[in-house]
Amino acid sequence: MKTIGLIAACIIASPALADQPGRGWIAQDRLSTVLAKQGYHLTKVEADDGHWEGEMTKNGVLYEFHADPRTGKLTSIKPKHRDRK
Repeated sequence: MKTIGLIAACIIASPALADQPGRGWIAQDRLSTVLAKQGYHLTKVEADDGHWEGEMTKNGVLYEFHADPRTGKLTSIKPKHRDRK
């Protein structure tokens, strides 16, 4: 029983590991260039679940996006509504 408790405590105490770009992924600066050619300004990007994910702006509108990790082609894009305070 002590072993199970120790294993559970280690799992709970372990920090979550962030996703990392995989082999063959385009670099973040290259992704920024690909998006800039489409008129977007990259503001936030991270590797997540096998794709690039982040935020970008175009004409004053903030968007959330997913992009193909090898080409930078947008696979999902939607306007992000900013919190109003």
